[in-house]
Amino acid sequence: MVNTRSQTKMADNADLLSLLAEMKKSMEKGQEEMKKGQEEMKKRQEEMKNQIQGVKGKIEEVRNEVQKEDRGNRG
Repeated sequence: MVNTRSQTKMADNADLLSLLAEMKKSMEKGQEEMKKGQEEMKKRQEEMKNQIQGVKGKIEEVRNEVQKEDRGNRG
C-alpha cells in the first residue's frame, strides 16, 4: 500500500505527539523530584537552624558561667 503525503504527515504528527507526551511526563517527574529535593533541603536547613540556636544557647550558658566564676574570684 502506498502512503499518501497526508498519511505520512499524520503518522509523523502522531509520532511527534507521542514524543511530546513522553517529554511532558518526564518533565513532570523531574519537577516532582525537584520539589521533593527542595522540601528536603528546607527540612535540613530548619534542622541546622535549630542546632545553631542550641549551640548559641550553650555558648551563652558557658559565657554566663565564666562571668560568674570571674566575679567570684575577684570578690
